[in-house]
Amino acid sequence: MLYTPIKFRNIELKNRWVMSPMCMYSCENGEANDFHFVHYGSRSQGGTGLLMVEATGVEPKGRITNHCMGIWNDEQAGKLQRIVEFVHKNSESKIGIQLAHAGRKGSTWNNIQIPVEEGWETVAPSPIPYHTTERIPHVLSTDEVKDIIQNFKKAARRAVKAGFDIIEIHGAHGYLIHQFLSPLSNIRTDEYGGSFENRIRFLIEIVDAVNEELDENTALFVRISGTEYAENGWDIHSSVELAKILKEHSVDLVDVSSGGNIHGAKISVFEGYQVPFSSQVRNEAEVKTGAVGLITKVEQAEEILQKGDADLIFVAREILRNPYIAVQGSFEMKEDCFFPHQYTRAKIST
Repeated sequence: MLYTPIKFRNIELKNRWVMSPMCMYSCENGEANDFHFVHYGSRSQGGTGLLMVEATGVEPKGRITNHCMGIWNDEQAGKLQRIVEFVHKNSESKIGIQLAHAGRKGSTWNNIQIPVEEGWETVAPSPIPYHTTERIPHVLSTDEVKDIIQNFKKAARRAVKAGFDIIEIHGAHGYLIHQFLSPLSNIRTDEYGGSFENRIRFLIEIVDAVNEELDENTALFVRISGTEYAENGWDIHSSVELAKILKEHSVDLVDVSSGGNIHGAKISVFEGYQVPFSSQVRNEAEVKTGAVGLITKVEQAEEILQKGDADLIFVAREILRNPYIAVQGSFEMKEDCFFPHQYTRAKIST
């Protein structure tokens, strides 16, 4: 199944391999540069069905660090368009972008919050810092919440104009959307807090706003944390219920990761440790899902698909170590996969 195509709206991926979005912390003023051009361009030569560009801030305060990518202006979008055009021209990969807002986990470097003078005032649904040593974030007013929703919409518009095939909304890992979802970080009493329906409202309104900028030629994914590993927090049952609603709002795939919102949460990490979350969301909510988390081997990825635990395989660190995992896997499984014609002499005969 790894080398069978799959469609989302009019976008067909040639295989089920996805390069998961990974921050590179290498931008100035939020702009992609030559490093990003080489980084994403080289991964597109490895046969991966889909490349996801790293978490990209929809506004300056939406970044994790001063060196994270942004798409809040046309200059940033133009730098990204150069990458998109190269990938489309020189490979069979599709390319997506993850739109994000860090919320209270912003203004950091090396996982340490930096002073406001060097960074910015962080924002959150409630006056609860990620770590007790960090400053209390600014509590977003209802109007400010709606402004951020519009910033996601504007970012999506720029991403579509730049030619991206897929937009992913980052609702995981303790960043702003996840902060709204969790009852442990969201103690609001307005329409964006309290009940499950109110806590998911921010994400659903972002989804609807982004979808207004999309048509059948651009698909929409949402990344969530299946659980945050904390008592009375966001859990897999909440994720299943959310996924059912996301499906109703024309989300094409739920990318299921975990954790990130509760400092010090105890997480048991092992090969494929997040795959059960993808499986439960996929089978109980009847939505397409992506599995991620220490997936390092071709046989492992194939088994996940064969068992019906996911529809796509998101690979992160392993694809940094081995950009050619998809094409090498195709040699091993005797399947067809894109391989640059310039490299034909190195192709293993099947």
